Amino acid sequence: MQSLLVTGGMGFIGSNFIHYWKKHHPNDHVINVDLLTYAGNRDNTRMFEGQAGYQFVQGDIAHETLMKTWMQGIDVVVHFAAESHVDRSIHDPGSFVRTNVVGTQTLLEAARQAQVKKFIHISTDEVYGTLGAEGAFSEETPLAPNSPYSASKAGSDLLVRAYYETYGFPAVITRCSNNYGPRQFPEKLIPLLITRALCNETIPVYGDGLQVRDWLYVDDHCSAIERVIVAGVPGQVYNIGGQNERTNLEVVERILKLLGKPTSLIQFVADRLGHDRRYAIDSSKIRRELGWVPAYPFEMGLPMTLAWYLQETEWCARIADGSYREEKEADPT
Repeated sequence: MQSLLVTGGMGFIGSNFIHYWKKHHPNDHVINVDLLTYAGNRDNTRMFEGQAGYQFVQGDIAHETLMKTWMQGIDVVVHFAAESHVDRSIHDPGSFVRTNVVGTQTLLEAARQAQVKKFIHISTDEVYGTLGAEGAFSEETPLAPNSPYSASKAGSDLLVRAYYETYGFPAVITRCSNNYGPRQFPEKLIPLLITRALCNETIPVYGDGLQVRDWLYVDDHCSAIERVIVAGVPGQVYNIGGQNERTNLEVVERILKLLGKPTSLIQFVADRLGHDRRYAIDSSKIRRELGWVPAYPFEMGLPMTLAWYLQETEWCARIADGSYREEKEADPT
């Protein structure tokens, strides 16, 4: 049995990871630290509240005293907490630097002083910048971020690397491609499409819609993180991708077809500032060294995702009317 501290566990990937981990490691103790900003949703982990082996702490990862307190006795840190929406970073870059850079450094120092056994830093393929029509990002690809969001994540990656190189701190970095699946806040492409299409609202598509992303089902991401926790080598970077490259327009048209909605709902809008054209991940290292293989091709994962949103109507309604935010603690630190 071991103790995990999961940051950002009320968000999309973090909450799915907690579900995955408790299913496969039911005896482990999980502490979920989340500030409950707009994308933090207690509904995502409500089933664990009151159970032995799970504890929620509302708090800011940039709060030094709080992080040092809750880091005591922790074996593994899985650090998801981040501001992650590119559009928001363009309008408010400062909050991204504070959370993603300052927050990560605060967490690293607390973990180092507590002598945790492993620190898993969850990053993104966006730190590599953009690709042309050919090739894929490897772990050796130079960092060339193009948005305030990706720049702040690159900064946090470099801090994690520095803690390994300077202190011998047992940190590992993972960089994933675009995740999709249950519990994703509907500002991101796939849940936004689903929720708008179900209401017969127009679907905004940036530019010509031909930007390419590699789509990774969230449970596949969680299983990859599990392999990194178990067998990942400190100081290493592991890319995690689904090998499911699709243009944004293909994704939109596929969802509309699955929902029986017309393509006339598509509305092309002005492209986003600094919009990267293509991402693609080379996951051969984690496959070869840690034996990880994704289980969900896009043709399987997308219908599963749609089915979840169609079933969880109350979850969607509470997001839409804002009532999911009413249960935040009175005095977060």
